[in-house]
Amino acid sequence: MRFSRLLIPTMKEAPSDAVLTSHILLLRAGFIQSSGGSGLYNFLPLGKITLDKVRAIVKDELDKAGCNEVHLPMVTPLSLWEETGRADKFGSELLRFKDRHQNGFTLSPTNEEAMVNLVRQTVKSYKQLPLNVYQINWKFRDEVRPRFGLMRGREFLMKDAYSFHATVEDMEREFALMEETYKKIFTRLGLDFKVVEADSGAIGGAGSKEFMVLADSGEDTIMVCESCDFGANVEVIAEDETLCPKCGGTLSQTKGIEAGHIFQLGTTYSEAMKAEFLNKNQKLEPFVMGTYGIGVSRLLAGIIEQNHDEKGCVWTKESAPFSVDIIVAKAKNAEQMEAGDKLYSMLQAKGVSVILDDRVDKKTGFGVKVKDFELIGIPFAVVIGNDISDGKVEIINRETLEKEEVLLDMIVETIVEKLS
Repeated sequence: MRFSRLLIPTMKEAPSDAVLTSHILLLRAGFIQSSGGSGLYNFLPLGKITLDKVRAIVKDELDKAGCNEVHLPMVTPLSLWEETGRADKFGSELLRFKDRHQNGFTLSPTNEEAMVNLVRQTVKSYKQLPLNVYQINWKFRDEVRPRFGLMRGREFLMKDAYSFHATVEDMEREFALMEETYKKIFTRLGLDFKVVEADSGAIGGAGSKEFMVLADSGEDTIMVCESCDFGANVEVIAEDETLCPKCGGTLSQTKGIEAGHIFQLGTTYSEAMKAEFLNKNQKLEPFVMGTYGIGVSRLLAGIIEQNHDEKGCVWTKESAPFSVDIIVAKAKNAEQMEAGDKLYSMLQAKGVSVILDDRVDKKTGFGVKVKDFELIGIPFAVVIGNDISDGKVEIINRETLEKEEVLLDMIVETIVEKLS
């Protein structure tokens, strides 16, 4: 992609109502834009590219774990929520409306009811179990105080998966598999995270675990053990607790951003909705269920909360909108532009995600291009300047801001090696 053809409205200052670092930087770097409504955002090209990359990692790991992707309507019949009693439990966060026939509907904040309805229509025997179905779809919660940009918006992209089993033991096996799958997802995204014991809240069920992206800006307080992998939300363990219940080690307090949550639901929803299958003895039993969620759009904010500096975003390699930014210092200089075009094509041929900053207007000189590179947070820049006459270019590492002079003939090989 060429910078001159891409909609990237970078800003020197963020709106006054943006206080969280990720909110400020995602607005300033042109990833998102307020749509005019509180807690609602447009994903601009850079934001959509990054969102799709994060989504692809989530999908890849779920598919490897044997999950089935489906797509449900964002609009759900209110009658399904009434079957489980959650229409009242969710209260005003559940946005309700009626169609022209006066039938009640809701914009889905989560899809337990809708997915149970899907499965009860199609799965009739234990021979069809276990089954894990998921979607990556937009959700809506009418938050009383939407804030912090993508961290707590009203509309958000969520991965929600639901597993169906004949026995509790098999559900627990899938629960453990999903925990390991989530660990792979967060590790691939380059996140520092902690798995913690959690309260099941409005979702219900017998037990749950949260995946916390560690950040000082996190809304959740968690207790973590310094000697083992134990962690717990303060909703399930007291803040003044000092000893780990798992190993006896010392507990310390930290902050986290909830980016994923997995639940052992049991038969809470299947019993309420009369979702049953024929067991080995040809008797009807309710499905034993688990449910597993990831806030995909929230992950963008979580990545930036962990990866930024005073100059801007510092995306991880797997999440960055592009891997390399080719900065042509003087795009009107034929030699520099020719070298930029050639390098752009060569990197693309190697499968490298690259953007060519070919802007020529007076307002976007070399200094502006470098500042935009730093603000957007692409992992590497290749600067093509006056030294191109001597066959040399410069590489800038966005994470460290270190600069390295490289021969033009070696630049492709060098970049590929740095990205490996």
